[in-house]
Order: sequence, then C-alpha cells, then structure tokens
Amino acid sequence: MNFNLEQVPFSRCGSYIAFSWLSERFRGVNAKEGLYLRTVHGDAVSKEIMLVELTDGGRPIPFEIKAMPELLRLEAADGYVEICIATSTVIRIRGCGVGLRFSSSEESMFNNAIPFKEYQWIINAFNSRVQLMFIPLKARLCMDAPWDGSKCSFVKVDILPDDTGYFECAIEEFYSSWYQHIYDDFDESVKSVKEEFKAFLGKMPDVSDEFSQAAELAAYIDWSCIVEPNGLITRPAMFMSKNWMTNVWSWDHCFNAIALSYKYPELAWDQFMIMFDHQDNNGALPDSINDRLPIWNFCKPPIHGWALKKMMDNTDYIDRAKLVQVYEPLCDWTNWWFNYRDDDDDGIPQYNHGNDSGWDNSTVFAERPPIESPDLAAFLIIQMETLSNVADKLGRKAQSRVWEQRASELLNRLLEHSLRGNRLVALQSETHKPISSQSLLPFMPIILAGRLPQNVLTATITDLKQSGIITEHGLATESIDSPLYEADGYWRGPIWAPSTMLMVDGLKEAGDEAMAQDICRKFACMCAAGGFAENFDALTGKGLRDKAYTWTSSVFLILAHEYLL
Repeated sequence: MNFNLEQVPFSRCGSYIAFSWLSERFRGVNAKEGLYLRTVHGDAVSKEIMLVELTDGGRPIPFEIKAMPELLRLEAADGYVEICIATSTVIRIRGCGVGLRFSSSEESMFNNAIPFKEYQWIINAFNSRVQLMFIPLKARLCMDAPWDGSKCSFVKVDILPDDTGYFECAIEEFYSSWYQHIYDDFDESVKSVKEEFKAFLGKMPDVSDEFSQAAELAAYIDWSCIVEPNGLITRPAMFMSKNWMTNVWSWDHCFNAIALSYKYPELAWDQFMIMFDHQDNNGALPDSINDRLPIWNFCKPPIHGWALKKMMDNTDYIDRAKLVQVYEPLCDWTNWWFNYRDDDDDGIPQYNHGNDSGWDNSTVFAERPPIESPDLAAFLIIQMETLSNVADKLGRKAQSRVWEQRASELLNRLLEHSLRGNRLVALQSETHKPISSQSLLPFMPIILAGRLPQNVLTATITDLKQSGIITEHGLATESIDSPLYEADGYWRGPIWAPSTMLMVDGLKEAGDEAMAQDICRKFACMCAAGGFAENFDALTGKGLRDKAYTWTSSVFLILAHEYLL
C-alpha cells in the first residue's frame, strides 16, 4: 500500500505525531507548501511543528514520497531519507546521499532551541505544545537558531551525512523530562511497526476481494488515528482524523466501535465507553474531547443504544460485567434528554442547534431552534428498548418493564405529535410549526422500521425514492432538487457515512434489503475509488473536507462486511 500524504497523514497507532503534505488550502498564511512534522495534541495553537525538506549543499531539493504504514520514504535524484515512527513518541530516521532539514519560521515568544550535552538539541515548540529531543546517532547535526534576547527568531536543524555519506538519527517527543535510552535498530523498528499494523488489519471485518485494497487503506486510517491515553484521553482512543478533526465526537465514536466489535471487541469497548468516562452529573455527554479539552456547548444525538445493540449482536465480549458498567450511564444519558431538552414539556425532546443533531447546518435548522426533529425521538425509542434488554440480562426485571413501557409511550407520542399525513416531520418546539425542508434528516425515523404503522413506513420509503436524495453515489443529505442544495454544503447536500449507515440499517430492518444493498454498493464503490473523506459530493462522488476520516473508513468496513461480502 502506498497512500497519498496530501490526504492521509503518516502516523501510527498510539502516537500524537504525524507527517502530512500541506498544500495551499491547508497550510498557514505564511507557510510554504510542503511536508510538515505535525502534532495532534488538543491544545496546540499550531499543529504544524516544522517544515521537512531534503537538502544538497545546504539548498532544498525536490523529492518524491512513498508512504506505507511502517515507512515514509523520501526519494531525491541522488539519495533518500526513510522515516519510521518506531513508538508513540520516537521517530527514527536514516538517509543516504542527501541532508534532511527541519525548520520553523513561525515566531512565538517562547520558541527555543536548547543545546543538550555534546551533540543533542531540544526544540521547545511552544505554539505546538511539544518538546522534541534531536539525537544524532550517526550524523552531523547543525543548528541555526539565533537568540534575540527572549526567543529564537527561527529554528533550522540540518541533519547531514557523515564521511560515509550516510546518516541516522532519532527525534523523541517528551513532556517534562527526557532521559537517555537505547533505540532499536532501524530495520527492526520498521519490521515491528509493519507486523503491528498487519495484526490490526487481521482484526478488521472481512470484506470481499473486490474491496480488499480499499479495506487495507481504511484499516490504516483507523489504526493510525488511535492515540494512547494522555490527559483527558483515558483509554486508547480513535480520533476522527489526524488531519484537522483531531477529536473524538459523541456519535462518531459509535461507528468506530461497531467496526471494531466483530474481531477486536476489547478496543471496540474502549471506543464506546470513552465518552461515558466524561459524562457529567446530569447525565450529559460532551460534544467532543481530545487529550486537553472537552467541549460542552453542544451535544450529539443519542445513537448509543442503537450502537450498543449492534455491538452485542456482533460479539460475546460484552458480558454481564460490561453491561453493569454501561447500564446506569446509558440510563442517565437517556433521561438527560427528557430532563434538559424538552423545554415545552410535551414529552418530545428537542435539538437546540443543528450541531446537537450531528447535522450541523441541515436545512431542518434553517428556522430558529429548538427543533423537535423526529430522528431524536426515534433514537431514544431504540435506546430505551436496548436499556430494557440490558436490564433484563442483568436480572432487573422491573426496570426492564419500565424501559419497555417508556419506549412504547414515546413511540405513540411521536406518532400523535409529529405525524402529518403519512410522514413524520420536524417541528419547531413550543409553536409546533412544521419545518419545511428537503433534507434527508426527516427520513431518519426509518430506523424504527416495523415499529411504525405500515402506511407511515411505506410512505417514508416511497417518498425517499422520489425525493431527489438518492444519487449515483448514495444518499445526499439535501435533495439535489432543493434550492438550498450545495455541492460542498456540509449537511446541505454531501453524502456522509453515518447517515448512510443509519438509513441502510433501517431499510434492512424494514424489509427493503434490495434498496439497502444498492445504497451500500454505491457508497462502498465511491470510497474504493476516492478514499475516505469526511463527506462526498453527491453528484460526482469526490471527497470533500478532511480526506482521511475514521467514521467513513469504519462505516465502509461495516457495510462492505455486512452487505457486500
């Protein structure tokens, strides 16, 4: 596998370090296009730590890139450099015939280069919130970092070959203190990383030969986006990306957990539970977390009961002890919606902003929220049914009956409250004014499938087929016939992985397996052709926004396994 570094960062499981090629769209105002050593720590003011260049005679020279899970190879006309992220904090580098330069021109009042012992240097990149120790193992290290009385005005590190024309070095990230230790042989490091990724690949869902090459890239994106516990990250956590979306969001993590649940259930459980590690006393989950910061301004939809049910169907790993861990937190999360997101006390919870639904700028929220969107009640019905099942497994029969009754009551209330004709619609909270929208979002209650009256289910599927939402590549999030459709309009047009999977799951349960499989094939073929972007142009299938996004790679693996194997 050789992936495109402009789309997919070079990193490894556990690490907060990545290498990316930044083009004009993503580099800083004063930064040049090129290869960058980056950080994904949550408090970094600048994620781009240093520009990486090959040199000859002190001058930058062009090079080509080959990126594999275990090795990044930079090839010039007269030499090469190879980079391996050997451990979560150690970068091993070797080269021949050329020099390697790391440079930073970004001014920060605290940036500094500190000589350490005889040959080593510490780079304190304050804006990136990292400290790096540069260790020449078999090389000449030349530092140019003028001190202006309070900071280094720039930092330029040249790693040059010795008399043999060869060099080898290590760069190590550290926090408060660095200590000397022995590094593994370079080739052994490469072999170890390669074997680690191969083992991870073996724990991914099985797919057909048709999608095996795409599945390998999907597995790499998932594997490389995992970071080790640090700060607020309490367990191994899969970030959404190591490009720009360097957080865990409170519904994205569910899709990653499901993808891992088939053959890697222990890591799947970590992905599912990590947001509950940060649940507040009222039962709310944060919108997102990284290693440094939780965000509480918004939340995300309660798909956790739906996800837990799918995980329980996939693995026996979720035993009684695991259910004990999750039961009360899931109860509290469910109750939070009724306690704190039902301002008009009509029993139908609301979204206060599009961000709360996960569909940030959907046309459902074009009018002032709060909005009583029917997908929210649908998710809560399924979540309460899951809680009833979990309570039963735990021997809590009375609680099981209560949750079953509450699910039934919410379904009846939703049908009485939100049904217009044969369709469930979004309403403005309190006024209960119907929201006019050509979004895919109001179709989401299809996940209730047979719980819906047959006339409602039939009308929903029929209207979906006639809506202008189904394209050659899958399900647009806004009808292509809508005056508000935008090709790159985030949730106003592009195809997304989570909406695709939820709709496919509902269609299958509703008995329309042919339509579910057709949508799966369209989505899988789009990913196989263009990669695993955050979202996709609904008409062209072109990847948009963040080009290496884990819920996309995870959903691809799930759908290819469940529908296309």
